[in-house]
Amino acid sequence: MKTFLKVVIFSLAVIIFYAFYANKMIPQVKPAPPPVEAKLDMGSLTMEQFIQMGETIFHGKGTCELCHNPVGGRAPLLDQVGKRAEERLKDPRYKGKAKTGEEYIRESMVEPSAFVVAGFGVTGTNDTQSPMPVVTSGAIGLKDFEVDAVIAYLQQKAGVPVTVQLPKEAPSAAKEEAHAAAPAKTAEEVVAKYGCGACHKVAGQQGALGPDLTKIGAKRNKDYLRSKILDPKATPVPGFPSGMMPQDFGAKMTAGELEMLVNYLAKSK
Repeated sequence: MKTFLKVVIFSLAVIIFYAFYANKMIPQVKPAPPPVEAKLDMGSLTMEQFIQMGETIFHGKGTCELCHNPVGGRAPLLDQVGKRAEERLKDPRYKGKAKTGEEYIRESMVEPSAFVVAGFGVTGTNDTQSPMPVVTSGAIGLKDFEVDAVIAYLQQKAGVPVTVQLPKEAPSAAKEEAHAAAPAKTAEEVVAKYGCGACHKVAGQQGALGPDLTKIGAKRNKDYLRSKILDPKATPVPGFPSGMMPQDFGAKMTAGELEMLVNYLAKSK
């Protein structure tokens, strides 16, 4: 009995010592707080800063280079789109409403199917339908001044005059909140709200950049589908570049929207 008590006392002493040592002697590593989105002072914004903003959006929030890159060949390269924009307007196939190169680039971002570069349309549409998502809606959701910033960046990159005007003011947080989309009520609304159909065949949409989801329920269970939406990089799909799918659906979707989408996909067989 005495031996047992000695072991217990010794074990407690060791635990207390290490607990004290860990809390008092080892420097604590405090994680840095999450980055705060910079507040834009439109009154002092220079064109150089605006172009830099466009470059940041192009490589980040806009997810543009996921498709517009020399590796995948999924979409036209945009290095010289500032120069080619005027030529596109003269293409006999062009049926859009743009009158200038700037208007053409903007139109291609908000109405991608207004003109599809030959060879880059959805399969079977004879290049009349673009697989590109509308950048001002869905998961990308660029604001008007962010679209303009990207245009300014593309014009500057192509070496043509930047014709975009600097924005006078950024939308206030109150305005953005007022225009925030209400929670979707059906799975089809979830698909439309987050632009899933821009890349996938799902819910009547004919996206061609990502895997076909029309019968995904016959291959995958709910746990897989849920994890794929929340953490796409954890389970890459062979034949499709990792990182192509937006990584922030878990932060943007409500729990109800997520489960509606998961249940809908699981029943797609």
